Amino acid sequence: MDKTKKIIKISKTMEPEKSLITILKKHSGRDSAGHISVRHQGGRQKRYYRLIDFKRDKRDQPAKVINIEYDPNRNTKIALIQYKDGEKRYILQPVDLKIGDSVMAGPKSEIKIGNALPLKNIPIGIQVHNLELIPGQGGKMIRGAGGAGAVVAKEGNYVHIKLPSGEVRRFMEDCYATVGMVGNITYKDQIIGKAGRRILMGIRPTVRGTAQDPRSHPHGGGEGRSGEGMHPKTPWGKPARGKKTRNRNKWSNKFIVFRRK
Repeated sequence: MDKTKKIIKISKTMEPEKSLITILKKHSGRDSAGHISVRHQGGRQKRYYRLIDFKRDKRDQPAKVINIEYDPNRNTKIALIQYKDGEKRYILQPVDLKIGDSVMAGPKSEIKIGNALPLKNIPIGIQVHNLELIPGQGGKMIRGAGGAGAVVAKEGNYVHIKLPSGEVRRFMEDCYATVGMVGNITYKDQIIGKAGRRILMGIRPTVRGTAQDPRSHPHGGGEGRSGEGMHPKTPWGKPARGKKTRNRNKWSNKFIVFRRK
């Protein structure tokens, strides 16, 4: 009898916090007109979206990690934290953050895994993640599993961060970042294993252009197995390899110190 009660208690901790979840609507890659605007999506299981505290705007108040949970919407795990007033929030789980640890956000926080501080208060050489592009906007960068940036220099009102891609970029010194590396670093090594699991994840099959008919793809048609027969093209007739498709004159390019390429 006692053993059964113990099992029920453990299983309850695996459920997400009800006050922090909402139904995630499934669009299957279709836009407001009902047309497929993003290919290879559809058929995934029902999901709840976990509301993540990317802003970390409850300042100078310690919170305790009460659970580490799986999140189907991202490749890293999330940590459920609780403040002294009883409020609960989800944050991204950094490496080595465990149940029972204490975290805090604010300029007076110590340099410790899971704490969020302005960049001007973080020493050079420290790893960071969940980095803001604009102060107060909430973390936008370095949020994927195993990601970490590094503070490499400070210049006036800007701080230089080396991003996971190798790019070095300027950020305003008042932008907040969380100390540490995003957890679940073995995510890239996982093997999906079978087609059925991909379908449950919402990933539809991808068919080669040469295997399609000529009305569906420029590479299609021909007798038997035939090659592309032309310079490689996208399904919409644009060059698929080699041609640059982006305008490099972006307003934010002035913040790039060193490009990744």
